Amino acid sequence: MTVSRALAQLAAEGLVVTRPGAGAFRAEPRTAPAPVGDTSWQEVALSADGAADLVPRTVDASGVLASLAAPPPGVIEFSGGYLHPSLQPEQAMGAALSRAGRRPGAWARPPVEGVPELREWFARSIGGAVTAAEVLVTAGGQSALTTALRALAPPGAPVLVESPTYPGMLAIARAAGLRPVPVPVDADGVRPALLADAFRATGARVFVCQPLFQNPTGALLSAERRGEVLRIAREAGAFVVEDDFVRRLVHEDAGPLPRPLAAEDPDGVVVHVCSLTKATSPSFRVGALAARGPVLERLRAIQVVDTFFVPRPLQEAALELVGSPAWSRHLRAVSAELRRRRDTMTSALRLELPEYALPHIPSGGYHLWLRLPDGTDEYALVAEALRAGVAVIPGRPYFSAEPPAAHVRLSFAGVAGAGEITEGVRRLRAAENGSTGRS
Repeated sequence: MTVSRALAQLAAEGLVVTRPGAGAFRAEPRTAPAPVGDTSWQEVALSADGAADLVPRTVDASGVLASLAAPPPGVIEFSGGYLHPSLQPEQAMGAALSRAGRRPGAWARPPVEGVPELREWFARSIGGAVTAAEVLVTAGGQSALTTALRALAPPGAPVLVESPTYPGMLAIARAAGLRPVPVPVDADGVRPALLADAFRATGARVFVCQPLFQNPTGALLSAERRGEVLRIAREAGAFVVEDDFVRRLVHEDAGPLPRPLAAEDPDGVVVHVCSLTKATSPSFRVGALAARGPVLERLRAIQVVDTFFVPRPLQEAALELVGSPAWSRHLRAVSAELRRRRDTMTSALRLELPEYALPHIPSGGYHLWLRLPDGTDEYALVAEALRAGVAVIPGRPYFSAEPPAAHVRLSFAGVAGAGEITEGVRRLRAAENGSTGRS
């Protein structure tokens, strides 16, 4: 495998050519490189908005890149948003992809809405009265959120978001020309009274939320607030975009999970987003959008224009995976391991960094949200932590307005195991001492 990858790299660089059945041969000498052009004119073109255009066209992807970028060698990754390779069902995914590739018609063009059997599986997993006809297969959750926000709000419109919330969603909203308006979250999820106030003050027609193990706080929307959120949105004539991103990463000690909001909504208020990616691999980008009523056709039209469809082999592989006994075994194993990692990290933090406030310990998901001591410069701490050999994410990108305090988010899913978690927290302690001048 190493030799094959090396040859592929050399071929990509134009140093060798491969001939099937004959081998690899040195390529012809390269010609002189083309002269570098002058791209300075683009600065004018990219900033030349019309006088009436009040929507900035620049896009800040730093919050997304922080969780996607691989840290340098030797750095412990508390910044990741995906399972470590040791937790991914690589063997089951490989077998599913192999079986899928041999299915009759596996390489044919799929229906633009998605393979019917996969739509049916997603509908059953959402529950309630959701049917396969109300589901669109998407290329992961990020793509689904992008489609939903573009479908539901015109450029320049306000969109209500939880505060704090997922930076990738804020980037989507701003890239679509929308104005994110924060609504505070506490341990029981979004605060209904403030949500109602925000709808009245802004006239917004969209609220984006994560009712289950919210990113970054880990909060679970309480049973009392679930009905309130739907009622408030319905009275405002607004949609609720439910990002159910982490349902399949519940911890072993969690009780019964509440159903998705979409399963309790007969009136088409909820546009539901879910994905298989978090529970499998960052490259297994298969998700779903579910909606009821005329909005479904708009969602479908935007997705078709943007991406045509999700590649059929990937959809067929998803069907093979979720229909195999390996799927339930994988979810049980991940559930137990995430609980162990969460407990290891919380114990290490209490021992090494008791001054970091941890107001909520979630029973699902892959991260902890920590409030730093007053006066802490979170960006200085993040930089010092990287020098100490641990990558963490600052809290600022999770707020659409001024944050109430400094925070960091620590992920325990992207590391090799409990030993790395303990060592990573120890390195963070050293970084804290370095950033404050303590010894």
